[in-house]
Amino acid sequence: MMNIRLKYITKIVACILSLIFVCEYVIYYITLIQCWWPELSPEHEDKSIPLKDGKEIRVMMIADTHLLGSRKGHWFDKLRREWQMYRAFQTAITLHPPDVVFVLGDLFDEGLWCSDAEFTYYVQRFHSLFHVPPGTKIFGVVGNHDIGFHYGITPYLQDRFTRAFNMPSVKLVSLKGNHFILINSMAMEGDGCFLCRPAEVQINKIIARLQCTKGIGNCSKGMALRQYSRPILLQHFPLYRESDADCNEPDEAPEDEKKQKFRERWECLSKESSEFLLFGLKPRLAVNGHTHHGCYSYHKDSDTHEFTIPSFSWRNKDNPSFMMAVLSPNNYSVSKCYIPRESTIIKLYIGGMFIIFVVAFFLYPRHNRRAHFFKIS
Repeated sequence: MMNIRLKYITKIVACILSLIFVCEYVIYYITLIQCWWPELSPEHEDKSIPLKDGKEIRVMMIADTHLLGSRKGHWFDKLRREWQMYRAFQTAITLHPPDVVFVLGDLFDEGLWCSDAEFTYYVQRFHSLFHVPPGTKIFGVVGNHDIGFHYGITPYLQDRFTRAFNMPSVKLVSLKGNHFILINSMAMEGDGCFLCRPAEVQINKIIARLQCTKGIGNCSKGMALRQYSRPILLQHFPLYRESDADCNEPDEAPEDEKKQKFRERWECLSKESSEFLLFGLKPRLAVNGHTHHGCYSYHKDSDTHEFTIPSFSWRNKDNPSFMMAVLSPNNYSVSKCYIPRESTIIKLYIGGMFIIFVVAFFLYPRHNRRAHFFKIS
């Protein structure tokens, strides 16, 4: 009798462990294997840009990871969300290895409040969750949860993040003839503060280098880049827009949120700063986060396609996604890859446990079930 009961319990436990394995591991491969790197289309090629040093590059972009801190983060919530991001990111890296990864701000949830010791722990956790294989580069862009909104930023908080991630307010990253301009959105206030004025100076220097490379204006020695291409603008805040009302994406904001007006310098950049970046840098592509929802916008006057990508964490989005882009100096193509929904995982657990216990009930030896019933009665 004991052997029969032990075998029965062992089978139930094995079924439950199998369900956990499927929901916490296998489901990520099943979902993410359906993604693919987009192909460059000759129809979108900018023939006015000759290729000198340009090659295709594969880029992965995620946003708003919001690693939880000690003030707001419950241990189970932290465990659940960080496992989800770790599993999704590492599965994506395995199935679709990129050349470079960009994390577009709000890496941490409490970066502006935490002590030095907790910040160090934050950085270690980030590199543990989002580690990349040799040969793959990873860059982070600062967000308001990392160092605060404009008027809450101190030189100390800015310097701490900059030292940890080698991320100044403005940074030019050139890879295979493609130029990425990484910007601290909170430095785009335009008030001449300790962050803003140096950021504007650096942006103007980058504008001059791009124009020099294109053959416009006077060039000093070492000023020109090896290959001209219209840059890709990466930052945390979206460029100026009134709201998400015109967004039409599977991961867009709920209808009630879409109608809410954006506050300049809070939900998006100011109109003046956006025009400064769009008409000065003339980016072909702008990618950002911050809203936790997906959106596509087209800025006709500067011929710039803008993508806002949603939060990578289940804590902020039931259906997170990330961007996959293939770029060359005169062409680009993007696609979006969706991570398993948290609601789908919950439904799998509920349905799976129900099936397991129903089957277990009917597979339990009938005479034992009857004896157990009368014993309880």
